[in-house]
Amino acid sequence: MKPENALLIARIVGAHGNRGVCRIASYAESLDIFEPGGRLFVETPRVPRPWLEVLWVKAHSKGALMAFRDVADRDAAEMLRGAALYIDKDQLPDLEEESYYWFELIGIEVYTPDGRYLGRLESVLPTGSNDVYVVRNADREILVPALASVVKSVDTAQMRMEVVLPEGL
Repeated sequence: MKPENALLIARIVGAHGNRGVCRIASYAESLDIFEPGGRLFVETPRVPRPWLEVLWVKAHSKGALMAFRDVADRDAAEMLRGAALYIDKDQLPDLEEESYYWFELIGIEVYTPDGRYLGRLESVLPTGSNDVYVVRNADREILVPALASVVKSVDTAQMRMEVVLPEGL
């Protein structure tokens, strides 16, 4: 059973080589979150143990490679294909003030300063210069740049964000 404080952080998409290395699709901004010795909860019906210890991780192609203790060959890595990897939220580093993890923003209700409802923040698109928030309501989708000049306030406790849309949005 998945721990209550677990956060989906990656998926295992396949095996790499014949020494038990896994290819992963990481949902983290940086691979630094996967520290050697750190433990990840594994959600898959094919794996009898729910926790795996990270030995190492490195960037590779469009994803990353990760090795786990006790996953020693390709067959063992293949058994993990499709597994969801979770991290305990308490393991996440503290962020600077007015910075947020994406999971804290997904689902937040977005309004203009005059109280007009724009929709729910559905996803975050990372771009080279700044993130972009995908805000959807029943009628349309709005792409909101995650800039201080646009995002005026964020209240994660009330699940409310206030934005001043640039001209043309």
